[in-house]
Amino acid sequence: MSAPAETFDPTTALTRALFATEEIVTGIDADQWSADTVCTGWNVGELLDHLVAGNHQFIAALGGEQAVDTSSDEALEAASAGQTAAAGDLDDDPVAAYRLSAAGLQRAIAVPGVLDQLVTVPFGTVPGAVALHLRLTEILVHGWDLAQATGQPTTDFPADIAVVELAFSKDALKEIPTGESPFDSPQPVAASAPAIDQLAALLGRRP
Repeated sequence: MSAPAETFDPTTALTRALFATEEIVTGIDADQWSADTVCTGWNVGELLDHLVAGNHQFIAALGGEQAVDTSSDEALEAASAGQTAAAGDLDDDPVAAYRLSAAGLQRAIAVPGVLDQLVTVPFGTVPGAVALHLRLTEILVHGWDLAQATGQPTTDFPADIAVVELAFSKDALKEIPTGESPFDSPQPVAASAPAIDQLAALLGRRP
C-alpha cells in the first residue's frame, strides 16, 4: 500500500478534514446525541467518542502525547482502552473533547520526519504517511456518518481530499483478505455523486 500523490500536503489536508467534521459536531443539537447512526450499535454520542478516541490513539502511535507501546496485540488493546478514557467525558463538552483531540493530532503530525517512520495502528504496521490516510478517511467518513444521523448537509466536506482518500481506500481494500474487512460491502452510488458520498458508499454506507 502506498500513499497518494506527492503533491498531497498532509498537514493542510488534516486541518481541513478535521475542521469539516468539527462543523458537523458543532451542529449537533442537544437532543440528537442519542440518535441512531448508520454505524450499527453506536448512537451519535458513541460514534463521536469513537472518533475522538481514534484521534488520541493515532497521536500515541506517532509517539506523541499519551504515547504507548503498541508492539503487541495486548498492548494495542490496552492502548485503545486508554485512549477511550483519554478522550474525555463527552457528556461534559463533546465539542471541546473533539477539538482537543484534533489539536493534538495536528501537533503530532507536525513533528519533522514523523510521517516517515513505521507506526502500528489497528490496520497494521505501516509508514506514518499511510497511517495518516487511514485517519483522514476515518475523520471524513465518520463526519459524514454524523451529518447523516443529525440531518446536516455533507456538501462542505473538502471534495479534493475526499477524491484522494477514495483512491487510497480502493487500493487499501484490495489488500484486505476476503471476509476480513471491517467495513460492510460497498454500496451502489452514482458515478456523478460527490466524492464524499462515493467514499462513504465504498465503505458500506448508503448515500
